[in-house]
Amino acid sequence: MKKYAGLILIGLISFVFLVYAVKWIKHRMDYAVSDAVFVKAEQMATLSFQVSGKVVEINKDLGDWVEKGEVLAKIEPEDYRLQVDALESKINSLRAQKEALQAQINRMSKELRLNLENSVLASQELLKKEEALLAQMGDLEAQIELLRKDRERLKDLLDKGLISKRRYEEVDTNYLAMLERKKALQKSIEELRLAYKRSLVGVDMAKVSLSRIAELEKQVEALKHEIMALEKQKENALRNLEYTHLEAPFSGYIAKRFINVGDVVRAGQPAFSLINPETLYVEVLLEETKLKGIKKGNKAYVRLDAYPDIVFEGEVQEISPASAATFALAPRDVSAGEFTKVVQRIPVKIKLKDKDKDMLRVGMGGRVEIKRE
Repeated sequence: MKKYAGLILIGLISFVFLVYAVKWIKHRMDYAVSDAVFVKAEQMATLSFQVSGKVVEINKDLGDWVEKGEVLAKIEPEDYRLQVDALESKINSLRAQKEALQAQINRMSKELRLNLENSVLASQELLKKEEALLAQMGDLEAQIELLRKDRERLKDLLDKGLISKRRYEEVDTNYLAMLERKKALQKSIEELRLAYKRSLVGVDMAKVSLSRIAELEKQVEALKHEIMALEKQKENALRNLEYTHLEAPFSGYIAKRFINVGDVVRAGQPAFSLINPETLYVEVLLEETKLKGIKKGNKAYVRLDAYPDIVFEGEVQEISPASAATFALAPRDVSAGEFTKVVQRIPVKIKLKDKDKDMLRVGMGGRVEIKRE
């Protein structure tokens, strides 16, 4: 009797084990199961100041909720503000110099161009006067030549006693007067020529003065470029002044604070870690041997170690086109021919229902079962 009871017990145990084994195998066929589960966030950032300085104010601490654009902390802005003020002062000074030079150029340009025009007109008038005197000189020389011939003829007649001395003296007096008039006319022509040369010097001086305007315009252009360069520096200085306020790039919770009031921080030094809970998801590093039947949209059931009695429902949102090892900082070197086969893991992103996200924390681990098609 005891023998039969033992056989029955063994049979029942074997049956139970067989049923369990069948269910386990069927479950593994219907689901891809993995323990490589991690809670992550799409919007998770380590924030830092972009300038160096002493921390003078901290507005948020670990676990605090912050809105996008809210100021988390400040560093001493005085040095950056002084830099902006100094650049602003220098820019204003150079602008004043540029405006003064431009006003001088406008005034000189008007005066010098007027002087040049007057000098040119004066020289042209002198040339016309010279032409008129030369024409008079020609007429005078013709008259002198006639009087000379009359004088010689009358002199011959006087010597022969055919005319009176008075008649000869009248012609001789006219002849001598014409010669004096010619001398005066020649002197006037020489004076006009000298005045013309002086007028040409005036024209050249006016042109030289106009060339000074070009030099002043070069100075204005140099000041313009210097002002533009300083304005670029001012933009950078204003940006650095803004960077003394560390603002949240998105809404979320403070996951960690790395700084304290009074700390002297460097540009790029971590200050806060910020996580947006609305972007939490579960990443599964699924073995390549379990990928069969896993597609986007498949149902997934997650048990986290922190909540072993709760099953979180979700679905497959993305399946990475490459293994996790592909992007490792130190990839395996198989160029020497040494190779040990290792099962690769493919990152699979699972989106959970929104109602479950409040319980999640970045870094949690657990177990996942993904329904195969």
